[in-house]
Amino acid sequence: MYTQKHRAGKGKSMSLADKVFIQMCKDILENGTSTEGEKVRPHWADGTPAYTVKKFAVVNRYDLSKEFPILTLRKTALKSATDEMLWIWQKKSNNINDLHSHIWDEWADEDGSIGKAYGYQMGVKHQYREGMMDQVDRVIYDLKNNPFSRRIMTNLYVHQDLHEMNLYPCAYSMTFNVTSAAGAAQEKGGGGLVLNAILNQRSQDVLTANNWNVVQYAVLLHMLAQVCNMKVGELVHVIADAHIYDRHIPIVKELICREPLEAPSFWLNPDIHDFYQFTRDDVRVENYQAGPQVDIPVAI
Repeated sequence: MYTQKHRAGKGKSMSLADKVFIQMCKDILENGTSTEGEKVRPHWADGTPAYTVKKFAVVNRYDLSKEFPILTLRKTALKSATDEMLWIWQKKSNNINDLHSHIWDEWADEDGSIGKAYGYQMGVKHQYREGMMDQVDRVIYDLKNNPFSRRIMTNLYVHQDLHEMNLYPCAYSMTFNVTSAAGAAQEKGGGGLVLNAILNQRSQDVLTANNWNVVQYAVLLHMLAQVCNMKVGELVHVIADAHIYDRHIPIVKELICREPLEAPSFWLNPDIHDFYQFTRDDVRVENYQAGPQVDIPVAI
C-alpha cells in the first residue's frame, strides 16, 4: 500500500505534478509553433477548424515513489480515469457499454463498438514460446518470470487494423523496465525490485487529457507493481505532438497562474494480488484538494 504524504504551506512540499504541468504549458505557449492556416483534421462543434500551438517531443518524468501525480490546479476524476484504463487493460473491451462514463460515445457505432481499437488489441492472443497470450498477460508473465527483460512492452498501433478503428490510438505503447531497489530502500521490505515504465503518445490535447493519461498509467504501474511484488518507480511520459488548442489558450493561462496545493496520498487496496480483480473502487486519493473546475470545449 502506497500512502506517501505531502503537505502544503511554508516549507512544505507542493504538488510536483502541478509544477511539471505548469512548466510544460509555459514551454508550449512560449516556444511552440502554430498550426493556424494549415490543413487540420480537428474542428470545433460549430465547424471552425481547431488550430493548435504545439511542441514536438515533450518528455515528462514522474517519480511515483515520492508522489502520486494528480493535478491540484484542477480536479482529475481518479475513479473515472481508472475505469477507462481498466476498460482497456483489464476488460480488454472496445465497447462503450462496458464503461461507466461517456467519454467514448462520439466514436462508437450503433452497437457501442469503437472498432478494432484499444482494448480489442489488448485482447488479441499471440503465439509465444511460452504459449498463447495476449499483450497484458505477456507483460505480467514477464514481470513475474523474467523481470530484467528489455522486451516487456505493449503496442496498440497495429497498422493492419487501423482502417477498422474509429479512432487511431493516442497513447499507444508502454515499455516496462525493472531495476533493483537501492540499498536502504531494499532493506525496508516489500520486494527488492522497482517497476518503471515509459508511456508513448503520438498526440495529446494537453488541457483536456494530459493529467488524465498520467493518472491512468500511474495507477496501472501501482497495480502491476503490487501484483508482481515490486515497488513503483518512474513513469516517463513521451508525447510526440503536445498541443494546446486555440480556444484553450486563455483557459490554460488562467490555470497555470494558480498556486499548486498539497499532493494527496494515494491508496491502492493492498488485498488485491491478481490484476484482474482490481476495480475502480480499489483506488482513492486522500486529502485531495484542487482548484475550481473549468469549462473546456472539446475539439473533434
